[in-house]
Amino acid sequence: MELLHLDDSGPYAAPTLLVMLPGAYSVPQEFVDEGFVAELRQRRLAVDVVIAGARVDHYVEGRVLERLHDEVIGPARARGVRRVWLLGISLGGLFALGYAARHPAAVDGVLALAPYLGRRTLLSELAAAGGPQAWAAGRQRLPDDLIEHEVWTWIARGQAAGPVHLGYGRDDRFADAHRLLATQLPVDRHFAVPGGHDWPVWRALWQQWLARGLLAPAAA
Repeated sequence: MELLHLDDSGPYAAPTLLVMLPGAYSVPQEFVDEGFVAELRQRRLAVDVVIAGARVDHYVEGRVLERLHDEVIGPARARGVRRVWLLGISLGGLFALGYAARHPAAVDGVLALAPYLGRRTLLSELAAAGGPQAWAAGRQRLPDDLIEHEVWTWIARGQAAGPVHLGYGRDDRFADAHRLLATQLPVDRHFAVPGGHDWPVWRALWQQWLARGLLAPAAA
């Protein structure tokens, strides 16, 4: 897993760690180039940043959540980091949600921007069943379940309502799935802006969410 550490005082020195997870065909440097790190630094937050380059082949391999735990979050917790937030975009959003579902005690919050939440066939199954709760109650878990199956089961149990914040573009190609997820979250945990599945929309969502001041207190 490609890791890009961006901190001022050494790895995992700040009390809060933000792990950024890019989309399927993005690289860690894009979070820098698109201004995400600069927006964070302008607010003088006591937050270290690690950008973890989980890719499509990691998804296919099926070990991305273990890699994230063993290579990033586990070592951070061992070094004394007190709060861990995940920011994931598109496929990275699925990874962030999947990690929170599998390791709930290791994560304080998740910001999922335009997350990929499964193929249309899965979303059709959710709709045909009458929603996530009925779908989860009526299915048999399989040994080869995909991350998105695990995520929707976790959502159906109401466990996403605590840590998850959701942002998306109203014209995003995954917007139907986002709106379904939004029905499972408190009203102040989801928000949308005009636009589709692209960086200008994600930047606007990131700026809006940062303005809420939820990530960490300002540095002294």
